[in-house]
This record gives sequence, C-alpha cells and structure tokens, in this order.
Amino acid sequence: MKKGVELALTEGPDALARRLFVRLALGGVGLCYAGAIGYPVYRYLASPVERAAATAAVTEEVLKDAHKLSAGSVLMFKFGVKPAMLIHHADDSWVALGAVCTHLGCTVQYEPAHNRIHCACHGGVYDPKTGANVSGPPPKPLKRYGVKLTNEGVIVSRT
Repeated sequence: MKKGVELALTEGPDALARRLFVRLALGGVGLCYAGAIGYPVYRYLASPVERAAATAAVTEEVLKDAHKLSAGSVLMFKFGVKPAMLIHHADDSWVALGAVCTHLGCTVQYEPAHNRIHCACHGGVYDPKTGANVSGPPPKPLKRYGVKLTNEGVIVSRT
C-alpha cells in the first residue's frame, strides 16, 4: 500500500472527522472573507445608479407648514436623496438651494449672522440669495430650486 493510504487507515475515524471539520471551517472563513470584500465593492458600484434613479424620480417636494418659517431662518430638508435648504430671508424673500458643496460634496450650512452659506470642510462660501460661489475652492454655484408659497406650505421644485 501507499504511505498516505496506510496513514489514513491507521489514524482512524476521528482524524478524518477533524480533517473534514478543518476543511469546512476554512472554506466558511474564506466565503465570509470574500463576502466582506465583495459586498462593499458591489455597493460602491451600484449606488450611483440607484441615486441617479431616485434623484430623477423626484421633481418636487411639499414642505408642510414651512410657510410659517420665521424671517432670517433656514429649514434643512431632503430633495430626493440629497440635502437641501429653504431660506426665508429678512426681506421676506424665499430661496431653495441644494446643500451639497460643489467642491467635494460636503453638506453646507446657512449662517445668518454672517449672511453666508459656509462649507466647513474647506472654507467655501456661497451667496445665500443666489447660491453663487463667493470664495474658496467651490468651482460652481449651489443648485437652485423653484419656490412656490401656498396656504398649506411651500412647494420646492426643479427649475
């Protein structure tokens, strides 16, 4: 007989069961490892398609009771899947802007004390009335939405 077959015959059933267990355990660990690597890659590749579909589907948002917002304040909301802001200025004008910085995609904040929209990531500054980029690294203005006041709230829509 061959040496490997002799060894298998002399080891007994316990050794064979241990070998089978080790093989199955290592195979399970390998599958878990492959899943841990593969799932984030799949989510990274699939998410732009999902976001584009979700964003394209939304054409307007109805913000109930937003018309009661006091002058000089802001309401943050989601337009589709992206953050946006509705600003009620002290001169009673209304503007809705995307709240995503055009530089690297950070969320911007309205600062009424300084009369600006500020991105804390890299110091970008936007005009709160128009969304135009005033200073810092942002290459483009913020996305602007249409605003319509009603008795029930404010309707924000794509322009």
